[in-house]
Amino acid sequence: MKWSQIPLGIMQTNCYIVENSEGDCLIFDPGSEGEKLISWLNERKLKPVAIMLTHAHFDHIGAVDVVRDFFNIPVYVHEKEKNWLSDPWLNGSDQFRIPHPVHAKPADCLLTKEEKMRFGPFEFMIYETPGHSPGSVSYYFEAAEFVVAGDALFRGSIGRTDLREGNHSQLLKSIHDKLLTLPEETTVLPGHGPATTIADEMDGNPFLNGF
Repeated sequence: MKWSQIPLGIMQTNCYIVENSEGDCLIFDPGSEGEKLISWLNERKLKPVAIMLTHAHFDHIGAVDVVRDFFNIPVYVHEKEKNWLSDPWLNGSDQFRIPHPVHAKPADCLLTKEEKMRFGPFEFMIYETPGHSPGSVSYYFEAAEFVVAGDALFRGSIGRTDLREGNHSQLLKSIHDKLLTLPEETTVLPGHGPATTIADEMDGNPFLNGF
């Protein structure tokens, strides 16, 4: 199993493609430029089976409908953000200078708890990691030693908490209790910027020192 990082849109939001040796793949956070993403997938003859959202801020959901409709696949989001895809006030697109507010159709499936999930050939753990937003989740692939963390944890930084329903202390608790407890060699795939590891953030992230 391997992952690919594809920065998309004006916010350079990281979309991740997780694929197996048979060419099946999961799409995480198709934030923008849907046609570009579709072309990337088709060029590699990959077969998407689902879209998994770490959260529903506009820069993570902008291409959801284009990609979902093209491949006819379901979209998953946490139940606490079930209304965010269609509401620019909630997903934040009304606060930023973008050409058009983001309206997406509702998710097909809602995540309701922390659990191990098997989707076709893929198996991963869902962790609730709120703070950046109330329904933020992280997807941990234990066997492949990586976690798709959305905007919870970055290289040398953490997610912002000044957007709708953000909570700084809750975010720090999520990082400490859910992410920093993963094996230190785990690769962290953040919503923006380069990948990092749990070990590197435990040792050098200034936002986590002394927590």
